[in-house]
Amino acid sequence: MTRECASPAPGPGAPLSGSVLAEAAVVFVVVLSIHAAVWDRYSWCAVALAVQAFYVQYKWDRLLQQGSAVFQFRMSANSGLLPASVVMPLLGLVMKERCQAAGNPYFERFGIVVAATGMAVALFSSVLALGITRPVPTNTCVISGLAGGVIIYIMKRSLSVGEVIEVLEVLLIFVYLNMILLYLLPRCFTPGEALLVLGGISFMLNQLIKRSLTAVESQGDPLDFFLLVVVVGMVLMGIFFSTLFVFMDSGTWASSIFFHLMTCVLGLGVVLPWLHRLICRNPLLWLFQFLFRTETRVYLLGYWSLLATLACLVVLYQNAKRSSSESKKHQAPTIARKYFHFIVVATYIPGIILDRPLLYMAATVCLAVFIFLEYVRCFRIKPLGHTLRSLLSLFLDERDSGPLILTHIYLLLGMSLPIWLVPRPCTQKGSLGGARALVPYAGVLAVGVGDTVASIFGSTMGEIRWPGTKKTFEGTMTSIFAQIISVALILIFDSGVDLNYSYAWILGSISTVSLLEAYTTQIDNLLLPLYLLILLMA
Repeated sequence: MTRECASPAPGPGAPLSGSVLAEAAVVFVVVLSIHAAVWDRYSWCAVALAVQAFYVQYKWDRLLQQGSAVFQFRMSANSGLLPASVVMPLLGLVMKERCQAAGNPYFERFGIVVAATGMAVALFSSVLALGITRPVPTNTCVISGLAGGVIIYIMKRSLSVGEVIEVLEVLLIFVYLNMILLYLLPRCFTPGEALLVLGGISFMLNQLIKRSLTAVESQGDPLDFFLLVVVVGMVLMGIFFSTLFVFMDSGTWASSIFFHLMTCVLGLGVVLPWLHRLICRNPLLWLFQFLFRTETRVYLLGYWSLLATLACLVVLYQNAKRSSSESKKHQAPTIARKYFHFIVVATYIPGIILDRPLLYMAATVCLAVFIFLEYVRCFRIKPLGHTLRSLLSLFLDERDSGPLILTHIYLLLGMSLPIWLVPRPCTQKGSLGGARALVPYAGVLAVGVGDTVASIFGSTMGEIRWPGTKKTFEGTMTSIFAQIISVALILIFDSGVDLNYSYAWILGSISTVSLLEAYTTQIDNLLLPLYLLILLMA
C-alpha cells in the first residue's frame, strides 16, 4: 500500500524500563495463574515461553530504538513481544481444559494445536530478533535455546504427525505473511502486534485450507466457515490490490471502477463459491434465512441499524465542529472518541443476551465492511475515498502512524473475539459455569467499560500517575469499579449467568487486566479482551 495513506509517524519514544518491567510482572501473574489452574506439561511450556520472551523483548526494543529492525514497526510503543507471545498458548491451554471438561476430544486436541502453534510463531519471532541483534546476546540465546528445547521436546511427545505438520504449515504461512504485510504496511504494528495479528490470520488461513480440502456438510458450523472465508478473503483482497496499485495510480476513476469490478468478481467468483463448498448450500439464501429466522432477529437488526446511524452522525458532528474551529489541526477529544465505545457496548450486550449466533454473524459482516471501507480510504477509491480520509483523520492518534487506520477495527475485534473464539460444542454440560459464564462479556468489560472509564476519568480527574506511564491511579480504580458494577448488572439482566460464588477470581481477573491496561503500550482494544477471556475461561 502507498505510504501516504495516513499521517506521519510520531517521533520514537524510548520505553521506560520501569513500565516495561511492570507490564512484564502483570503478564507473569496471568501466566502463573493459568499454570496454577491447568498445571500440566503444556502449562510448563507456557511458563518457559514467557521467560524467554521476557529476555528477547529487550533485544527487540533495542533494535527498534536503533532502527536496526528488518521492517518499519510502530515507534510509539515498545516491542510488546512478551504480552503477545503468551496469548495463543494460554488460549489453547484454557480451550483444551474446557473442552476436556465438556468431554469433547476433537476440540481438546484443537486446543493443544492452538497452543503449539502459538509457541512456534513466538519462538520464530524470538529467533528473528536474536539473529539480527549485534553483538549476538549470548546469555539470551542460551535461555531461548533452553526454553525452545523444552517446548519442542514436550510438543514432539504430545502431537501426532498430522498435528506437527499442521503447526509447521501455520509457521510457514506466518513467515510469508510477515514478509508481505510488514513490507506493505510499514509502521502499522509493533513486533508483538504483528505476532498476534498475523499469527491469528495464518492460523485461520491454514484452517480454511484444511477444511476446504475435506469439506463435508456435517463437518462444522456454517458460522465458523463464514468467519474463516470472510477474514481470509478480505486479507487476500488487500494483498491483491496493494500489489496492483504499486504499478498504477489508485486515485483515478479508471482505477476506481476497476477496483469495484474486481471486488465484485472476487466476491461472486471466489468467496461465494468457496463458502458454498464448505456449507453445501447457497450462501446468499442461507444468510437471508439465518438473518430473518425469528422476530427477535428482525428487531435486533433494526436496533443495530439505528446505532450505526448514530455512529455516523457522531462522525459528521465532530467534523462539523472541526470545520468551525479556527485550528486546522483540531482533533477529536478523548471523550468524543469514547462515544464509539458506548455505542459498541449498546450493540453487543443485547446481542449477547438475546441472540449470540446473530451477533456472531453481524460482527463478521461488520468486520468485512470496516476492512473494505479502509481499503477505499487508503487507496483513495472514488467516490468515497477522499471523503473517508477527511472524516476519519479527525480521530487519528499516535497508534495510527502507518498507512492504515486500524483502531476502529481493533475495537470491533476486541469486542468480537470472545464471541468468536469459544468453541460452542464445549459450552454445553455446564462447562462455562461460574466466572466462565462471563466469557462472552470479556470484550464488553475490558474495552467497552474498563478502558473507556479509565480513559475518561483518568484524563479528566486523574492526578496520581502510575510510574513511567501517562495512565493514572484514579483511572484504573474507577475502571475496576465500573467493571464490577457491570458484572452486577449482567447478573440482573442475563438469567443465563450464574457465577457460583467465584467472585474472588472475577475481581482478580478484572484488576489484573486493568493493571495491564495501565502499563501496556500495545493496542489495548485487542490485547485486554484476550487476557480477560483467558483468565475468565480458566
